[in-house]
Amino acid sequence: MTTGIDSLLNLDEVRGAAKRRLPRFLFDFIEGGVDGELCLRRNRAAFSNWTVLPRYLVDVSARSQSVQVFGREYAAPIGISPMGLAGLARPQADLMFAAAAAKRNIPYIMSSASNASIEKAARVAGSNVWFQVYPTTDERISQDMVRRAVDAGVTTLVVTIDVPVHANRERNRRNGFGRPLRLTPRIVFDALLHPNWLAGFVSTRGIPMMENWMPYAPPGASQAVVSDLYGSLTPAPAVQWQTLEELRRIWPHTLVVKGVLNPADAVQCASLGADGMIISNHGGRQLDMAPSPLQVLPAIRSAVGPAMTLMVDSGVRRGSDVILASALGATLALVGRPMLYGAAVHGEEGVLKVIDIMRREIDLTMGQAGICALNQLDGRSILGPEFGRALT
Repeated sequence: MTTGIDSLLNLDEVRGAAKRRLPRFLFDFIEGGVDGELCLRRNRAAFSNWTVLPRYLVDVSARSQSVQVFGREYAAPIGISPMGLAGLARPQADLMFAAAAAKRNIPYIMSSASNASIEKAARVAGSNVWFQVYPTTDERISQDMVRRAVDAGVTTLVVTIDVPVHANRERNRRNGFGRPLRLTPRIVFDALLHPNWLAGFVSTRGIPMMENWMPYAPPGASQAVVSDLYGSLTPAPAVQWQTLEELRRIWPHTLVVKGVLNPADAVQCASLGADGMIISNHGGRQLDMAPSPLQVLPAIRSAVGPAMTLMVDSGVRRGSDVILASALGATLALVGRPMLYGAAVHGEEGVLKVIDIMRREIDLTMGQAGICALNQLDGRSILGPEFGRALT
């Protein structure tokens, strides 16, 4: 089976190519969920509960999928989700995300657990980079990361709130993938079977550095020491709403809260000055019994009103998924794993390929649905779980 970039027609094929290139323990780290992985399946199943209700005999010869987000126009209603340790799949993957986002004019949310630094990403992609932070057990470090983001020219800060404690990721435990990485005979053998990936791993002398955390470690600290520092500061189970209030106070620009699933939490975020929210269950990687973002999006939209910017992630795999999310009130749909799979297989060109696949599918779905602009979508454009609801 060919894995040339031109042969990849959809995101599932990109995933398959990455599965062949990556060692099992690493593919499982990226692909896996938590506990029995019910949430992973729920995320995809949620999209199949909705259908698009098309309008025909409409002139769709001129279609635009551009969107306005926080006063800026982006070329498509998609973005790249934050992903930690992306450099394991491909050295410098974080900067590949940044470069691809700038070239296609979509947002890239850089994880504070990335391997490249926020300063490097901002130099590559400017304001196309948003920065995601986790609350830590040391507020001084959280606040210093915010300061660094301001100094780097970042104008959108994303605060992730859905990691109060460690998650039970059984695939990682079964594979012995943890901190520190134990080079068991099984892992070594697995790596040797994937020489293309292994060459990149060796070129970075093993697990790459978490550069955003280097300033808080002793001078000259190894990757293992920096990683342990990160692990000692996150998660922060005692974090409460006051932390978000303080970050809102010191952050001078757009603030987004990621990981909102409960309408009551959404209302609280809005009351504390959030400019937007990402409705997310962390890609099914935290709470296995969490609802899918699509399930709760209508209720959250109703709770916070039409003016609040809402985005979704977790399980977005087709352009038609983006159309459904838009009709339910989301301005952006964020894509995670497929972007990393694209980078793993073909570097920056692979990320661009994933973006282009999504944009083509969005465009064709719009044409088939009789939609020329995304602001034409609303609840009347789709049929929900109660069949025929939109027909009344």
